Amino acid sequence: MKLSLKPAVAALVLAAPSFAFAAEFEIDSAHSGAQFSVKHMMVSNVRGAFSKVTGKANIDEKDITKSIVEATVDVSTVNTNEPKRDEHLRSPDFFDVAKYPTMTFKSTKVEQAGQNLKVTGDLTLHGVTKPVVLDVEGFTTESKDPWGNTKRGGVATTKINRKDFGLGWNKVLETGGVAVGEEVAITLDLELNKKQAPAPAAGAPAKPAPAKAAKDTK
Repeated sequence: MKLSLKPAVAALVLAAPSFAFAAEFEIDSAHSGAQFSVKHMMVSNVRGAFSKVTGKANIDEKDITKSIVEATVDVSTVNTNEPKRDEHLRSPDFFDVAKYPTMTFKSTKVEQAGQNLKVTGDLTLHGVTKPVVLDVEGFTTESKDPWGNTKRGGVATTKINRKDFGLGWNKVLETGGVAVGEEVAITLDLELNKKQAPAPAAGAPAKPAPAKAAKDTK
């Protein structure tokens, strides 16, 4: 009796994980960055940036909600265009970069929100991990740069309370209020490079055929 393998093969295909359709991208650090804004002296906003962002995104082409995003920010690269303030931000009063050199984000859920996305994930900052939600514009459709690299991009925004992450330093003002606001607005500008599939390994060179022994004619 012949057994048909077609139903079994079909079942395996249907059961295959969705990442079979996912494309892997890496964050292009040279064209990506993280910015923040916080209230200063209750009267203005101070803006700063982190210049080194790395990470990856597995973007599911069939179901975007099954995509995964991970990002790491080098906190020591903080820059607010004021060296003394940047030195203070790197100190134990704030980021304590000697002890906590990076902050990381790892997605746990991706939801469609109209033309945009809501990406929920775990943000780890100053040794504390809390869930946050990023509002994401993108990821854009694929395009190619002049050198043949496949690109996508997106802009992610969120707000956090810095005290939730142990960044509690402040000064009370004589006129009321505090020197540094608690709410921090964060923006991530991300440009992604599609990972190229590895080239197939070249076959091993064929071994030369053994030389035939000459016949003894003597």
